[in-house]
Amino acid sequence: MNTDPRPVYARASEQVAALVKTVRPEQLAGPTPCTEFDVRTLLSHLVGGARRAAVMGAGGDGLAVDPFADGIADDGWSAAYDDARSELLRAWADDDRLDMQVRVPWGEVPGRQALSGYVMETVTHSWDLWEALGRPFVLDPELAEYSLTLAKGVLSEAERPDSVPFASARPVSEDADVYERLAAWLGRQPLNAR
Repeated sequence: MNTDPRPVYARASEQVAALVKTVRPEQLAGPTPCTEFDVRTLLSHLVGGARRAAVMGAGGDGLAVDPFADGIADDGWSAAYDDARSELLRAWADDDRLDMQVRVPWGEVPGRQALSGYVMETVTHSWDLWEALGRPFVLDPELAEYSLTLAKGVLSEAERPDSVPFASARPVSEDADVYERLAAWLGRQPLNAR
């Protein structure tokens, strides 16, 4: 994908920020479709992942940044995520960063490709959080279309080895919406389908 991922990331992070604002303390220990994460751990990963991508965008070693944020109070997730996503957008503001090589968990790639990967992750985790919170509002389908196109380009095999951080693709009904198709391609299923 050769488009500028920054506007898409901005929209995706706005969607996550809106979801995070709806989280109630009693939901923090609840399950998510990302089976190894409860809501609190997912929020920690969203904040940590944005911080990691911000360091990459600023020219640092993002892999030195923990992809999970610790020490955030139960009522501090919204502010922490807003700060992390704002930091990320500032770090990637320079157009030259899109063509510079950066190190990400899946290798060394141009910044444009790295940030596109973080868009896909952010959008996918927004669906995880949305499911966990009882689907509080309608998600932006264009973000899922972008992410599904990217996911199918980088994860072309439906059956995935354990070394890939996404489970094998799951079947999905023909009338599934684009978020359900994205989730299924990445091996997830709705909480009520378990």
